[in-house]
Amino acid sequence: MSIVVTGATGQLGRLVIDELLTRVPAESVAAVVRDKAKAADLAERDVDLRIADYSRPETLAGVFEAGDRVLLISGSEVGQRVRQHSAVIDAAKAAGVAQLAYTGVLGGPEADFDLAAEHRETERLILASGLPYTFLRNGWYSENYTANLAPVLAHGAVVANAGEGRVASASRADYAAAAAAVLTGEGHLGRAYELSGDVAWSFTEYAAEVARLTGKEIVYRAVPAETHLAILTGAGVPRPFAEILVDVDRAIERGALARGDGDLARLIGRPTTPIAETIGAAIGAAATEAA
Repeated sequence: MSIVVTGATGQLGRLVIDELLTRVPAESVAAVVRDKAKAADLAERDVDLRIADYSRPETLAGVFEAGDRVLLISGSEVGQRVRQHSAVIDAAKAAGVAQLAYTGVLGGPEADFDLAAEHRETERLILASGLPYTFLRNGWYSENYTANLAPVLAHGAVVANAGEGRVASASRADYAAAAAAVLTGEGHLGRAYELSGDVAWSFTEYAAEVARLTGKEIVYRAVPAETHLAILTGAGVPRPFAEILVDVDRAIERGALARGDGDLARLIGRPTTPIAETIGAAIGAAATEAA
C-alpha cells in the first residue's frame, strides 16, 4: 500500500509530499506526475514516481494499486476538470484503492459560485463510484492574494468587487498539512471537512496590513463588478478567467468564503497561519529576489 499524491509537482502537491515525508517513510509515498524531469527532486528523495496525465485516461491504467490511499488534487484547467477527474476516479475504482481524498471547495454542494460547479460535480461522481472517500473542501489560499502584491504596491491599492465581504483564508501549507493528516490517519473515511482559516479578514484589513508591513500607503478600492472586469481585462487577464475572479468576489461579498468551522485547525493540530504572516513572507521573498 502506498500514499499516492496526484498533481505532485504543483504548488499544493509538493507541499503535501513534504508533509508526508515528515510522517511516513519515503518508500511508502508515490507521486503521480506528467513530467518526470520536473519531479527529479522527488525521485532523489526516494519518492516513487508514477507517470500519468489527467487528460489522457489511458496513462492512468496501473497508476494506482489495491489498498492505496490516494489524494486527487483538483486540476487547474477550468472547464476540463470534470472529464479529467472522472478519469482518475475510474482508475482508482478499477484498482480498488482504500481511500480517495479530493481537494474540493469550501461549502461543497452549497457553494454557489461558478468556480465551484466542477468541484460539486466531482464530489457527485466520487459518491456515485462507491469509493471510500474523504472530501477536503479547501477555502481560499492566502497566497491567492499575496502572489499578486506587485500591482498592489505599484498602484497603492487593493482592488476588488467584494464589498465588505470577508475571506477566511489559510496558507497553502496549512491545507497541505490537513491533507497529509487525512492520508496518514484513521477515522476520515466518509467525512467531508470544511477547511478554512481561523480568522476571516476584510479587504480593508488586508490593505492595512500590507501598508503596515511595507510602510507604503495602500488602500482598498471597492469597485462595481463591471469596473473590476474592465480593470482585469485591461491588464491582460483573459476575459473568461477575469469573469471567474469577478464572480468569486461576488461570492465573497455574499459571505461564501468567510465560514470558519474550525476543521482545518483541528486536523493540523494548531492554529492556522495568519494572513499577516503570509503577507510578510511574500514581501520578504520579493525583497530577496530584488536584492
